[in-house]
Amino acid sequence: MSTTTHSGTREETLVKDRERLTEPPLYKVLLHNDDYTTMDFVVMILVTIFGKDTEEATAIMLNVHHQGHGVAGVYSREIGETKVAEVHQLARKNQYPLKCSLERT
Repeated sequence: MSTTTHSGTREETLVKDRERLTEPPLYKVLLHNDDYTTMDFVVMILVTIFGKDTEEATAIMLNVHHQGHGVAGVYSREIGETKVAEVHQLARKNQYPLKCSLERT
């Protein structure tokens, strides 16, 4: 690109192509069904940890119950790992075997 300065001389300006930034991969946080964790506890997890409203949390909980697993949310890897750890910590504290995992989308 060329520009002309006020003194009339040409000044060459190089424009560097911007590097293409790629979005980080996303991961699904999955809750898995078991025979011991109560439905109410799963709904509470979805509301408190994943910020779902009661209606959405209930729908996800029913997916977990009927299909064996349900997607609690989709996040970057670091946030997903933190959510999984929070679920496991709260489940252990309440003596539930609730399993939560991370799966790349």
